[in-house]
Amino acid sequence: MGIDWITKVGIQIPIIQAGMAGGPTTPQLVASVSNAGGLGTLGSGYMKPGDLRDAIRQTKLQTEKPFAVNLFIPEKNNRSIHQEHGQQMEKALQKIRLRLGLAEQTQTQWPQSQESLFEQQMEVVINEEVPVFSFTFGRLSQEWINLCKQAGIYMIGTATSVHEAEQLEKDGVDAVVAQGYEAGGHRGTFDHAVEEACIGSMALLPQVVDAVQIPVIAAGGLMDGRGVAAAFLLGAQAVQMGTAFLTCYESGAHPAYQEKLLQAEETDTRLTKIYSGKSARGLITAMMNELADLEDATLPYPIQNEWTRDIRNRAAQIGNVDYMSLWAGQGIRLQRRRHAAELVSETWQDALHRLDDWGKIARSFL
Repeated sequence: MGIDWITKVGIQIPIIQAGMAGGPTTPQLVASVSNAGGLGTLGSGYMKPGDLRDAIRQTKLQTEKPFAVNLFIPEKNNRSIHQEHGQQMEKALQKIRLRLGLAEQTQTQWPQSQESLFEQQMEVVINEEVPVFSFTFGRLSQEWINLCKQAGIYMIGTATSVHEAEQLEKDGVDAVVAQGYEAGGHRGTFDHAVEEACIGSMALLPQVVDAVQIPVIAAGGLMDGRGVAAAFLLGAQAVQMGTAFLTCYESGAHPAYQEKLLQAEETDTRLTKIYSGKSARGLITAMMNELADLEDATLPYPIQNEWTRDIRNRAAQIGNVDYMSLWAGQGIRLQRRRHAAELVSETWQDALHRLDDWGKIARSFL
């Protein structure tokens, strides 16, 4: 199978910067990664169509190299909210709002149609001729798969199990990200309970590689050349790194968030649904601890995400990391501050040296 897909996409280094939604993946960061030979990704799940179009065009002004756009597949959730859960969560969030000087809110309505937003976002992706489209939280409809193929767009899905990867391959995607349990941010699980798909990268990756014929991209806890080399030895044809890029100079992550990342230890993250209603790994915060007993009463995504939006925005406004969502993977001790191009180049060169050294060691036993 080789790595022909790299030539097809038009990149030189098989390192993908993850599409982290919510602001970190600025056009400058994306362009810097692509200009360095990797694949930058605009994390666009929360973007309105007009904002997405602007971000794509700004990225194109800064690079002529391929880059990707990442979106969230709409989820079909039961819109009924358990009255007791809603009241518990609303009461707890009101206490935090009061603490942050926010007005009391009651948000019982369901947010904007996720299906409608996604369709509008996809129209932008097609019309703006984005080279690579990646997605998470589910499967892309056959209609959109066909339209992407017609437009010559390379498609990358996200799986947290072998079964999910097999489904994505059958759907016709070009490559699949095998997202390990160590990964920061939201879990891409779509065909299991999250607890069933908490599989570590080293266990998940080779099983996915054995099960599908399309290229497999490793993700989850990868921070340097050692992790990249290990992923390639396990059969990956590329790696996707997210947390490592958050403290690059081109990152749009809040400065206080970046400082917490640089000070964190490997035991400082855990999975939570408190912020969005969907399981995600992040640095442990006061908000996560305060609402820990309400994890089972968390409202479904995206309504929980909307209920906490004003709190997260206010916390960012005043630089209060206690109430921000600080997504991060388990490789956090390896965090460094540098330019994105340096991260791509240094990581790849280190991986190549380690693979070469391993080859020499292996040959010495023959």
